[in-house]
Amino acid sequence: QLVESGGGSVQPGHSRRLSCTASRGTLRDYDIGWFRQAPGKEREGVSCISKETDYTTYADSVKGRFTIFRHHIRDTVYLQMNLLKSEDTAVYYCAPTLSTNNKCILQTDFASWGQGTQLTVSS
Repeated sequence: QLVESGGGSVQPGHSRRLSCTASRGTLRDYDIGWFRQAPGKEREGVSCISKETDYTTYADSVKGRFTIFRHHIRDTVYLQMNLLKSEDTAVYYCAPTLSTNNKCILQTDFASWGQGTQLTVSS
């Protein structure tokens, strides 16, 4: 079970950091991604980080604004979000991702989604 936290209400242009931890087990054995789902839209991949190389990838909509990173000692994956826009408003989830050639991709076959954390960007 993965647990997301750090959401809230922020103004456009501001920053927020989300955290992903495991209530059981460890994140170290997995490529981990952040996904989000806005009202009326399908869930989409935002960013992921590979387990062995810390290779990262981002959706075009967040490139240059979001940064994903691992804190290996804390066994936590973070999503640092800067220059937030209203279109970033969504429930954010973390999940293990699929990979190709040891590089994570923004796809998952994960079924046990957690509660997610709501981010609202509004003035």
